[in-house]
Amino acid sequence: MKKQELQAIFCIVNAGFSDAAMEAAKRMGAQGGTVLHARGTANTEAEKRFRVAVSPEKEIVLILIPGKLKEDILHALYREVGPNTPGQGIAFSLPVDRAVGLTFAEESPEETEKEE
Repeated sequence: MKKQELQAIFCIVNAGFSDAAMEAAKRMGAQGGTVLHARGTANTEAEKRFRVAVSPEKEIVLILIPGKLKEDILHALYREVGPNTPGQGIAFSLPVDRAVGLTFAEESPEETEKEE
């Protein structure tokens, strides 16, 4: 079986909106994620430039997914918790070169072992 392309999606939202972000991603096929608590450092000039009030308390939702789900999940995050919503979120993806300990629903553990 061909090695599956993985992506890491990072979605940074105002505190209290990580559940909404995760639910949007799950509707598009994500199986789960990790929430990290963070504090934003935007200054008042950035707030004026982008015409948003920046809440310093943030949550970062980190989701590892098969690459084929990336576009659907990013679009869902934009709709549900994007900059024009109370979540005022941003999301981006990065390719993942290698990961261990992951099994996606469409793979069996035997297939994962064969790839290694």
